[in-house]
Parts: sequence; structure tokens; C-alpha cells
Amino acid sequence: MKTLIEVLEDARRQRVAVGHFNFSELAAFKAIVAAARTVGVPVMVGVSEGERGFVGVRRAADLVRSVREEFGMPIFLNADHTHSIVKAEEAARAGFDEIIFDASALPFEQNIAETRKAVEAIKSINPTIIVEGEIGYIGTSSEILEKTPEHISAHTTPAEARQFVEATRVDVLAPAVGNMHGLLQSMVRHEAEKRLDLGRIAELAQAGGIFMTLHGGSGTNDADFQQAIRSGMTIVHVNTELRLAWRRAVEAALKASDEVTTYKLLEPAVATVGEVVAARLRLFNFM
Repeated sequence: MKTLIEVLEDARRQRVAVGHFNFSELAAFKAIVAAARTVGVPVMVGVSEGERGFVGVRRAADLVRSVREEFGMPIFLNADHTHSIVKAEEAARAGFDEIIFDASALPFEQNIAETRKAVEAIKSINPTIIVEGEIGYIGTSSEILEKTPEHISAHTTPAEARQFVEATRVDVLAPAVGNMHGLLQSMVRHEAEKRLDLGRIAELAQAGGIFMTLHGGSGTNDADFQQAIRSGMTIVHVNTELRLAWRRAVEAALKASDEVTTYKLLEPAVATVGEVVAARLRLFNFM
């Protein structure tokens, strides 16, 4: 079976992207796995620090490992938005395939220094783990927002990308290019979409020379998604869309009956979230 780095190399060569979807409970995880198997493409699943606190670091790793072994499918686990070296080391020891060390809230030079320390610490535990670093501000919450957070409009520059990559030696770069965590109410109502700085993505791909990740993908214009991938994005994160689909499905199930069997109430969420994941995987792979 191919490693994550081999899967990313294949994706870059084919000019497609690997879809990344977060989970914090079994229904969403089942949905992601089923969708990836149906579409027949590699997939990444992620758990943030908060999600890891709920699921369990080792439990998340065990879930992914068991699916990989049972089905022989290319599924990879990411420690999403990890803010401390202690948490990064914990994920590395548990067997995660990728770790995003996110020090983007710090001043740029301090972000470089902390990310460099994290890369060294993670690679000392397992040199094959993919380490991702982030520069630029894209918000912090995969939630439904009333308004756009301040400073979202400040996009990562090619000079910043080049300096950051050279100084930290990360394997993957997550820049700010018009993307944003969460969804605005107008996006939930399908009255607006996120639009990306496509020209800047191409410039960053050339300047950084490494894999790039598009965070905060929920609610992005489909054509922008595909052009961003063609321009250099190799991983695309979607989370809030899944959370919204899960909630709507569970709410509908609760209203429809007096059922108290938990897994029966969650079956609609598995189906609905799976539809979202499958549609995104097909889009990211130009199917």
C-alpha cells in the first residue's frame, strides 16, 4: 500500500487533490470511509486538538489503522491544527500520518521558530510523518458565523512562503488565499460562496516548491476549487459542511419519530454526510 507522501506525489502529478474531512464521532467517520470506498480514491481524515480530546488520540489512530487493514484502502490520519509540541509529539507516538503544527497566530518570525522546533521534534519520533505548517490568518472556528472575521483579507505572499518553507523544512504549506474556516449565514442559505485568490495560489506553489493545503474549504465555489487544485493545492479540507449535514440529518430524524435507539437515529447522518463527502471527492478528482 502507498504511503501518504506517495499518494500526495501522485495527486500533484495528476493535478488532483486529496480530500480531507474531520470527524469527532463514529457516524461521520463511517460516512467518510464509505464515500471514499465508493468513489475509489485516497482520503485523509482529521481530528483537531478538541476532536482528539473527545475521540482519544490513540482511539483515532486505531480506527484508521483498522479500516486501512480491513479494506486495504488508502486512508490517512491527520492531527489537525495542533498548537503545542507536546500535543504534536503525542500524535506522532500514536501513529498519525500527518501533523499540522499551527503557530499562525504568532508573529511571523516566532511562527517560523516554533514550527521549526515542532518539525525537529516530530521527525525525531518518526521521520516519515508529514509535517504541515501554516502562515496567514483564515479564522479559527469550523462553525456557522455571523460575519467574516477581521484580517481574513490578508493573503500569504510568495516571499513569506519561500522564507517559511526554507526556514522550517515543513513538508506541506497551508497559506491564506481567500479561504476561511467556517461558513457565513449567507453561505448556508446559498446566497454567497467563498472565492479564492487563484493567481496567488499559483505564485505560492512556485515560491514554496512543496505540497500545499487549502484549509477552510467549506462553501467554496466549485470552479475555484478545481482551479486552485490545478494551480497547486494538493490537499483540500472540508469540515463545516459535514457538521451542518450531520446536524440537519439528526434533527430531522429526531422530529420524524420517537426512536431512542441511537444508531438508528444516526443512520441518516451517515447517509447525508456520505453524500457530501462523495460529491467533494469527485470534484477534487475531476470525476
